[in-house]
Amino acid sequence: MNIQQLEYILAVDQFKSFSKAADYCHVTQATLSAMVKKLEEQLDIVIFDRKANPIATTENGREVLVQAQQVVAHANALLSSSKAINQKIEGKVKLGIIPTIASSVLPLIMKPLVEKYPLLHLEIHEVTTNQMIKDLREGKLDVGILSTPIASTDLETQILYVEDLRLYGYLSGGKQQISQSALSQQRIFLLQEGHCLRDQIIQLCDLKKNKSLPSNLTVESNTFDTLLNLVDTFQGMTLLPSLYVRQLSEGRKKHLLEISDGTLRREVSICYYRPYAKWNIIRRLQAEITELVQGHLK
Repeated sequence: MNIQQLEYILAVDQFKSFSKAADYCHVTQATLSAMVKKLEEQLDIVIFDRKANPIATTENGREVLVQAQQVVAHANALLSSSKAINQKIEGKVKLGIIPTIASSVLPLIMKPLVEKYPLLHLEIHEVTTNQMIKDLREGKLDVGILSTPIASTDLETQILYVEDLRLYGYLSGGKQQISQSALSQQRIFLLQEGHCLRDQIIQLCDLKKNKSLPSNLTVESNTFDTLLNLVDTFQGMTLLPSLYVRQLSEGRKKHLLEISDGTLRREVSICYYRPYAKWNIIRRLQAEITELVQGHLK
């Protein structure tokens, strides 16, 4: 027995016709008739006198219809209630975000989100990609923002935006352009291992082991600020997300270089673990973040 069968018998009772009830319910007459017959067999009650013209509801059938009306009404009320619940954006949401995105994106999204959704409590954690994946699986985080693609197949990802990677640095002779293939021969400063942006840049630029510092100096950089200082000191290069470039001083923006034969990009996605997913909040956050960030990317 299901709600659909109850809706069918209510329609037959209303129209006193299987064909008209089928049209009303947007199914074939054969389907509706078979479902009604199956319900009668399950209840062991004849609900309709099919020999009558028009079709008549039996005495036992009328009692069934009273109960059916109540059940269908309760089901519709539950559906309406669930839709209202899904419109609510409230409660605590533990949001993880990787450092190479946090510094440029959080200032754009935090204030608009907390002002628009006062019942939503955002608990933000800045974590590495590997730690985020682990925390999502364990339910320690509800949702994450990271750079994709990722290798984990048990996590769901939806793209929020795609941004260019801008080249910052110094070329001999005051040149302002370099080809993408020539980047592998340059001194490129990268974030330390564990940052997904490091791996993406190595792959995009086909970088080999790079002697970016003197042999007697080792630096494990965790921030773009440190990378910029290294580039300024040792006259090398680095790649920065375009949203971060917006924060550079006018003096530093003069050292942005062009890649003559293409554009390097990365995609940023929202990520969640399906068993723990807070669907309505995730969908709303995805839409809001995309809209807020796209305006600045333009």
